This record gives sequence, C-alpha cells and structure tokens, in this order.
Amino acid sequence: MENNTLSKRYDFVVLFDVKDGNPNGDPDAGNLPRVDAETGHGLVTDVCLKRKIRNFVALKKEEQGRYGIFIKEKSVLNAAIDRAYASLNINLKVAPENPTDGKKRMDANKGQGKEIDRARQYMCENYFDIRAFGAVLSTGANAGQVRGPVQLTFARSVDPVVPLEHTITRMAVATEAEAEKQGGDNRTMGKKFTIPYGLYRAHGFVSAPFARQTGFSEDDLALLWDALENMFEHDRSAARGLMGTRKLFVFEHSSLMGDAPVQRLFDAITVVKKNSSKPARDFSDYTVTIDREQIPSGVQLIEIV
Repeated sequence: MENNTLSKRYDFVVLFDVKDGNPNGDPDAGNLPRVDAETGHGLVTDVCLKRKIRNFVALKKEEQGRYGIFIKEKSVLNAAIDRAYASLNINLKVAPENPTDGKKRMDANKGQGKEIDRARQYMCENYFDIRAFGAVLSTGANAGQVRGPVQLTFARSVDPVVPLEHTITRMAVATEAEAEKQGGDNRTMGKKFTIPYGLYRAHGFVSAPFARQTGFSEDDLALLWDALENMFEHDRSAARGLMGTRKLFVFEHSSLMGDAPVQRLFDAITVVKKNSSKPARDFSDYTVTIDREQIPSGVQLIEIV
C-alpha cells in the first residue's frame, strides 16, 4: 500500500442542483424523483452519489493501475476476487501452505487464514472504490470485509420539491406486431418525471484510521475532491442535463481523530432561500452563509468549489 495515507480527519458538505430533471428516480415508484413523504423534500441516495464518483474515477483513470472499480455495471464480483487469488499465485484447489488445521483446506475453493488477509490487501491496492468505500468480499473465494474510510449521507433538498409528470410521444414502435396492432399509427405514449428545480445538500466523512487500514492515500483524497466537483459533468442525460456541483466545503482537522463534533461543523454552513414567497428556480435564488466563529481552532475550512 502507499505510504502517504491520511494523517487527518476530513468532513465535507456538497451542494448540487438540478433543473427540469430527475436527480435520482425511485424504481419502486415508477422512477418518480425520490421524496420524503412527510416533508416533500427531495432525496438522492448515497448509493447514487457513490455511483457517480465511481464512474468519474473510471473515466479519468481508465481503471489503470490502482484505480480499478470493483462495483460497476455488468461486473461479476466473485470473478474479481478469484482473479485476486490467481494474481497472488494462491491455488484454492490445493491445501494451503500454512493450513489452519495442519492438513487440509477447511472450505473448498475458499481462502483461509493469512490468504484472506493477502487477498483483501490486494483488492484494496487495486480498486479505488474498495479503498474509499469498503466492500463485502466474503462471497465466493472470500477476501473478508473492508470498512471504507469515506462515507456519504443521503442528499436532501434544501426546500420541498414538486415532482411533475410529462406525457411524451415516440413516433415509432419496436416490432412489426406492434405496428400492425397500431394500424399504421406508430406513435406510442410514455411518461417522464422531473422537478422544476432542486438544490440538494449531502454530507460526507473521511476517517483517517480507516484510511490507514485500506491504504486510502492523499492522492486518493485529491481524486475524491475532483470527483465530487465534476461527477455530473460526464453524467449528462435528458433527465440530468442541468445538474451540477455548486459548492464543496471541506473541513480539515489537525489530528487523526478530529478536533470537533461533525454536527457543530455542518451547522456552521447554512443555505437559505432569498425570497420565501416564490419558488426557487436557480442557485442564485439561495444564499450560502458560513459562520466562521463556529469553526473551532484546529479545523480549517477549505472551499474547493
């Protein structure tokens, strides 16, 4: 693992917005934008945000060297774990060199003892998202579990959002049978869901002790900030055409364990709509305020965006 692993704790706040789009559809609700049913505030899951970070890193680093992506579209996770054992020249079909019971492999085709530690370290060294977010590697050949240093909350919109339903028309059909059924009129109807505007706020945490366990380095941290700033730039679609990071605030502690409770730091940043009598339609409709007196000594606020 790299020797420039983190020596400080970090916490961060990211603000991003979407206009006339759907930031994170809910497949259990017909792809409607996710909404808190009690308050009407929009939601974007941590899984969605991690997906965008993974995609950005994969595009920028082309999955070369230490920057493979473990959780990706159409991936077979157990196959990746098998490749780790193969790369370490560990044959899971024969007895290990130092078997726990002194005689045989306890579970067929599964690592055991120090083999698991070696495989887990290999996975951390070669996959960015495992170093960052952790992973369950105990399936298949078994490389244990990794608790990642980087964690994210759900993002929540600053104000309630209004999901809108739009009927759309496609001037074609998929099959000849459909064309015949339509009687030559090949129009088909569908629906699209958007919100007019939403400003979302998410919180994140970077643990230095866990970073030391996975090998998450200063270079990885710089790449994480880059991804959070640009994760929407190559994620454009009709549903996310105008979606982007507006602010990224990083609280850098001076120590391994941190110098202040995270709630105190996050409370120092407030986001308020300028005119409460009309709906927001742009980031300029909000004011972002920092109460620097609430940030204790030992913590430095870095405004990356």
